[in-house]
This record gives sequence, C-alpha cells and structure tokens, in this order.
Amino acid sequence: MQEMIYDKSLTIEVSRPNSFIFNIYGDIVTRRPGEQRVALAGLVRLMDAFGVSEAAVRQSVSRLARQGWLRAERAGNRAFYAVTERGRRRIEELSPRIYGPLVDWDGNWRMLVYSIDEQRRDRRDRLRKELAVLGWAPLATSTWISPNGDLAAVTAAAGEVEAAADIAIFESAHRGPGSDAALVARCWNLPGIAAAYERFTELYRPRLTAERSARSFGERDAFVERLWLVHDYRKFTYVDPALPSVLLPAHWPGSTAAAIFREYYALLYDRSNRFFDRNAGP
Repeated sequence: MQEMIYDKSLTIEVSRPNSFIFNIYGDIVTRRPGEQRVALAGLVRLMDAFGVSEAAVRQSVSRLARQGWLRAERAGNRAFYAVTERGRRRIEELSPRIYGPLVDWDGNWRMLVYSIDEQRRDRRDRLRKELAVLGWAPLATSTWISPNGDLAAVTAAAGEVEAAADIAIFESAHRGPGSDAALVARCWNLPGIAAAYERFTELYRPRLTAERSARSFGERDAFVERLWLVHDYRKFTYVDPALPSVLLPAHWPGSTAAAIFREYYALLYDRSNRFFDRNAGP
C-alpha cells in the first residue's frame, strides 16, 4: 500500500493532481443533487488551493478524459467536465466502502474462476486489477474470492475488460478445513492492512483533536484538508474489501480509522462545501 502523502504545507506536487480532481467529482459533485459538471475554470480555481497550476489542471483533465473517467462538454466558449458512465460506476462501487457502514455478512462466499490463456495476458491482468479494486483476493491460480462482493459490479468489470465469456461466478458456504477467519488471513494481508490503518490514525487523530477544539481552518483550508482526508482514506478501498467484523481480529484498527474519518469529515464538511460553491462555477 502507498504511504500516506499528506503535506502540511497544504500543497501537492504538480505532477499528482489527477486523483484529487477525480475526488472532487467522487466526493462532492456526484454526492449532491443538481449540476453534475464543473467548469474547467472552476477546477483551475479549486486546484489552485493545492498550489497546482492551470497548465497542470488542463493536462490532468485531458488525461482523465482520455482514460475514460471524465468527458468534456462545451457551452458557448466555456469548457466543462463531467463524470462518464465508467467514472460514475467506479464511484458507486467504491463509495459504500468509504462512506457507508459495514454490512452484516450472510455467511456465504463469492467465488470467481477465470480461464484466460497466456496469449491474452493483458486481458487477464486487467481483470485481476479490477477484481482487486472491487475487494476480491486470490485464493488460488485463476480463482478469486470475496465475502461480500458486488456480483453485478464484477460482471460489469469483466465485460469492460472483454473477459465476460472467460469467467464463472459461484456463491456458497465455506466448509473447511479451517475457519472463515483463517481463510481471510490466508487471502488478505491483514497485518499490512492493520499497519496502514494505524498510520492513518497516527496522522489524522491529532489533526482531528486540534480542529475539534480550535476550529482553525478557514473554508479554503477545510476544502484542502477534506480532499486530503478522502484521498488518504480512499486508498484503503484498494487493499481492504470492507471485510465483515466477524472475520477480523479483535480490536481491528480499521474501526478506529473509520471513526476518525467520519468525525473529521463531518467537521470539515460545511466549510469545505462553501469554498467549493464559491469557486466551482464558470
């Protein structure tokens, strides 16, 4: 897992704005009713809060459009960007694992088996990447499992990488040998995930404590802090499939990290929204 990269100067490297721009859509635009596009000029103003230049913003939105996450629109001489269907689907897939509570486990495992030969290695690698993003883990060669996988999302992802005809999906109970918790420990790097959650807590607990008592952030810095918070917490969606609590060790640090994220997010929410509303227009 990537290290948390929060910079107390409230700026980011000019070469790394892509995920922050996409987070503006995933965390703010698509989670509110009304206008679902943002003017390019608005994105430039918003990213200026991070110290990102206009040229870098233009390069980033063009790259996100080429990758199929954003689409460009024009109204007169003004340029706007909105999330594509692909981008919206990814946001909808990951949002419950960022903002939602853990769901009760029904006791069944979801299993996906694929058969993709070496000549189509690129397709196979793309499928594996999509499965990992969706919270699945390899049990054996060509076999991936999840305790709570979204089967519709997996089917859509397989179709997107042109592998729909190469997979089979099953749903059943694990009958051993060993426990369900042991199966989780075998397939997921729980110590590594726990260590990452602990680093997140070490980073954000003192910031939450300070802001809870002082309310020192203005609207601009609350916006920047909120996007950093989401950026760092969103990384867990790539390593932690939101495993049910019954399958996790006692005193799981992910629970503490989730509580910190939710309280701090709520604390920053109104001020950051006001900054967005003032700057996102054309």
